Amino acid sequence: MRPGLKQTSENVWAIEPFGKMKVPGVIFADNILINDIDEKTVSQVCNVAALPGIVKASFAMPDAHMGYGFPIGGVAAFDPDAGGVISGGGVGFDIACGVRALHTHLSFEEIIAVKDKLAESLFRDIPAGVGSTGDIFLNTKELDEMLTGGAKWAVEKGFGTKEDLDFIEEAGCSSGAIPAKVSGQAKKRQADQMGTLGSGNHYLEVQKIADIFDETTAQVFGLKKGDCLVSIHCGSRGLGHQIGTDYLKQMAAQASSYGIDLPDRELASVPINSPLGSDYLGAMRSGINCALANRQILTELTRRVFSKIIPKARLDMLYDVSHNTAKLEEHKVNGKAKQLLVHRKGATRSFGPGRDDLPAKYKDTGQPVLIGGSMGTSSYILAGTSQSEEMAFSSACHGAGRSMSRTAATKRWQGGQIMKELAGRKITIKSRSMRGLAEEAPDAYKNVSAVVEATVNASLAKKVAKLLPVICVKG
Repeated sequence: MRPGLKQTSENVWAIEPFGKMKVPGVIFADNILINDIDEKTVSQVCNVAALPGIVKASFAMPDAHMGYGFPIGGVAAFDPDAGGVISGGGVGFDIACGVRALHTHLSFEEIIAVKDKLAESLFRDIPAGVGSTGDIFLNTKELDEMLTGGAKWAVEKGFGTKEDLDFIEEAGCSSGAIPAKVSGQAKKRQADQMGTLGSGNHYLEVQKIADIFDETTAQVFGLKKGDCLVSIHCGSRGLGHQIGTDYLKQMAAQASSYGIDLPDRELASVPINSPLGSDYLGAMRSGINCALANRQILTELTRRVFSKIIPKARLDMLYDVSHNTAKLEEHKVNGKAKQLLVHRKGATRSFGPGRDDLPAKYKDTGQPVLIGGSMGTSSYILAGTSQSEEMAFSSACHGAGRSMSRTAATKRWQGGQIMKELAGRKITIKSRSMRGLAEEAPDAYKNVSAVVEATVNASLAKKVAKLLPVICVKG
């Protein structure tokens, strides 16, 4: 057992407050995963626990690893009425990066019959890669409308249907967005990046439903073994990154004026109710809307590809959930309902049954929790639980979590080697960057199945289905 960590249950570890910590640190992990969480990540959990107005604990999910300020996989809630802060490092640079899952209503056999043609078409028609641009160019007025309207704006522009919006967090639009608080540089970077995947760990993947673990919930979610889904993982592209860059500098400069003693400059924070805090919220919510609009456009582009290759395909929404956000949510604190600003950085919302925020279809099951695997490995669909509210403000893991830096990965693997190995397992990879493939090598990540098991065993979510990759389009 690592010094300072006390195992409180099979999949929960606690760090009692010391130094400037105001609350405990809590890490969800089994006995093996806990050893994969390095000292820097543990230190970041403790640093977050020292921020003003934090409630209950500083949490880290089983896929946690070192991030900027907050660990990736970090969750923390702050009370606006108790001087609680908002931290750009607690949201991350890729604001509202998330996963959208779509039913295809096609069997694995139907996909295999056109696999090569489908892969080529998706690769050709879905812009991806570093600095990738699409066929959409937005002027300043159109950008502001998109930043205000999110996926709703995209639907109004002909990208998808109104029914899609029922299965997106906040019905596809984050209220309170203020495009005027987004810099001109951020808008300039996004003008021609709508409808693009980007690079890094972003992907569009055709997946086979390999296993069902909860037949009742799977039926509600519309999941059947042997059928195929499409998952889209991307975020707010250059705009989100620029918002993070712009505001972190300002927060670092102003933190001390509010009496905030930062344990790490990367945790630059200001009070939620401060002028700068309000400005950042307005900009960040604009970033959320950018990501939601981006995934909505990509959905329509994907539908168009499928309609050409397999006319009978019908890509309906399963769900869309972001995992780099700070959102005002109602949670119970000491038995009383309280509005808190919940930061989830590389962590997924995991609302359980009965929440008013959920689509009517999912009220009895809890929300779908979409867990992306590393390239070439399993992904999972989980469902939110009531226990997750008590455990970690209704939060769960978001993926496998890196176990190796991108630089280290490129020293160990080559992109061509990765592509060949995955082809041998009947997984078609399409990418514009061999270096990018090396960086995203499956073994550069933790075991996603182990991460999911620890998440489920900690009652943060329940397991519904396992997915295997068939086609993966990477940046």
